[in-house]
Amino acid sequence: MDGIALDLGFIQIYWYSICMLLAIIAGATIAYIEVKKQNISMDFFINMLFWTIIFGIIGARLYYVLFNLEYYLKNPVEILKIWNGGLAIHGAVIAGVLWIWYYTRKYKVKTLKILDIAATGMLFSQAIGRWGNFFNGEAHGGIVSLEFLQKLPIPQFIIDGMYINGVYYHPTFLYESVWNIIGFIIILILKRNKYRKTGQITGFYLMWYSFGRFFIEMLRTDSLMLGSIKVAMLISIILFIVGLLMFILLRKGSRFDRLYNEVEKDEIRF
Repeated sequence: MDGIALDLGFIQIYWYSICMLLAIIAGATIAYIEVKKQNISMDFFINMLFWTIIFGIIGARLYYVLFNLEYYLKNPVEILKIWNGGLAIHGAVIAGVLWIWYYTRKYKVKTLKILDIAATGMLFSQAIGRWGNFFNGEAHGGIVSLEFLQKLPIPQFIIDGMYINGVYYHPTFLYESVWNIIGFIIILILKRNKYRKTGQITGFYLMWYSFGRFFIEMLRTDSLMLGSIKVAMLISIILFIVGLLMFILLRKGSRFDRLYNEVEKDEIRF
């Protein structure tokens, strides 16, 4: 699989970069639609979005680099070459949440409401981003037979793309992409509940993504490791528990308390 989408001689544009850009645009567009529905200041949203993207990318790269520190200490220039891959979604989520928490606290805005808005499009965004791994020939699973892939309901170009260095691999990027699309559809259904509590979408996102990622990570061969433990599996367990607790605790009290669709006058200013 050729990872270069366009070679202009003086610059090369990689499919990975295109997928990441499309993922960001998709997530931002979905968040924008939700922000308009909630009558939130555009200045507030755009400023927050800009820095969330910046810190998300930095967090994703730093997270990956820290778990491959020995290599990057010997090759520090490689840290900047994100088009070769090496953006860890857990790092992006952690950095993004920390920034949103700081930003919303600064302007006295409900953090959980903003996290719900962000989480609404995250799964769809991640589903697109995973295709960057496909074009880079990374984030795949173990070796499988051609016959195994042919039995899956997938197009031939994916099968061809999973033929790397003379063998075929599990298309784990595709498993996660499909899982995330299904989760996004469920979120759209959940959003139709007028008694939805603020924070429940965030809780569902953490549970859904973490549950799928835990089992998909079992198949992957390029996992970030902490000793003998796959880091993504450990983080998935932690985030799933956090999401479950959020979902349960937020259901307490009257069904009319802390509703997401309660729009207070001048709730969010900038």
